[in-house]
Amino acid sequence: MTLLSTRGLTKRFGGLLASDALDFEARPGEVHAVIGPNGAGKTTLVNQLIGELAPDAGVIEFEGRDITRLPSWRRALLGLSRSYQITSIFPEFTALENVALAAQAHRGHSFGAWRPARQEEALTRPALQSLEEVGLAERQGALAAQLAHGERRQLEIAMALVSRPKLLLLDEPMAGMGRHESERLVKLLDRLKGRYTMVLVEHDMDAVFTLADRISVLVYGRCIASGAPQEIRASVEVRRAYLGERYAAH
Repeated sequence: MTLLSTRGLTKRFGGLLASDALDFEARPGEVHAVIGPNGAGKTTLVNQLIGELAPDAGVIEFEGRDITRLPSWRRALLGLSRSYQITSIFPEFTALENVALAAQAHRGHSFGAWRPARQEEALTRPALQSLEEVGLAERQGALAAQLAHGERRQLEIAMALVSRPKLLLLDEPMAGMGRHESERLVKLLDRLKGRYTMVLVEHDMDAVFTLADRISVLVYGRCIASGAPQEIRASVEVRRAYLGERYAAH
């Protein structure tokens, strides 16, 4: 079974081939990690999956439906949600208000009506549930600007989860974190594993090998290997191109 798949996905930026006829798939309930060096095309892939970047060629399917030309808001309504490399929260709002705003946006309501809507139970109830899910319920009243970096990442994931997505796209969630913050976020994602299908773009290989059911390795826009973590560890080509000997199979 496949929840999301691409066939021949191609994206060029001038002379740079950022996605080179990529075939990719995410199966229900799995964590599929995408790794590779800087400039490999990982974020370009995510941007095409979510609809923020149009491919030059190829097909994207979600639940068997061709979504290649659907705008990002239509994909969100179908069940795709993402978090970004750089946190995208409203620092002047509380944690609860940020998640309630995400719930409101998913329902298609205008941001202009936000001030009265922030009191609506239909928005605050699912927002609080999402905060509980990521371990931030006790911080619901704190301004986002006052949250630690790791807590802001948790908040952003809560904002992505409030729509109850079928597929969660995580673009380098560990970026800028210290070791303890990274470990806390890995534990959170591990708790979510199985409940949400996740595509995880990440440079933290300890996190990747802890969480991933499958791993795809991109180099210069091309997928050089895809398989279970032990297969990726054992690949001489992958170690030569990216991992090095630290992650060799034992």
